[in-house]
Amino acid sequence: QVEMVESGGGSAQAGASLRLSCTVSGLTFSNYAMAWFRQSPGKVREGVACLSSSDLSTEYSDSVKGRFAISSDDAWKKVFLQMNSLKPEDTGTYFCAAVPEGDYNSCLESDYMDYWGKGTLVTVSS
Repeated sequence: QVEMVESGGGSAQAGASLRLSCTVSGLTFSNYAMAWFRQSPGKVREGVACLSSSDLSTEYSDSVKGRFAISSDDAWKKVFLQMNSLKPEDTGTYFCAAVPEGDYNSCLESDYMDYWGKGTLVTVSS
């Protein structure tokens, strides 16, 4: 059974940093692309960062490019989202997700994802 559990959310001031973690079990991490999505009330879920395990390439949404960084640990058990220079518009529930390598056109599109965590809330105040 696949399980993805996010942690590290919380409250922060604008300009601060937070690091989210996603612990993954039940799947062979190296066969999947891992992604972070976020959703704010009344808005569609947005893909913000993706990491391909096959070639270690990354992809970011324009809204976070240059501020956020996705990575994994050496054991391929956790995926991280380092969030710097936070803005109030970064507020939302952040989800990690997984899609088999090769089964997507863009790993920032939620429709492709096979597995999801339950999310962790990030609140950024000005």
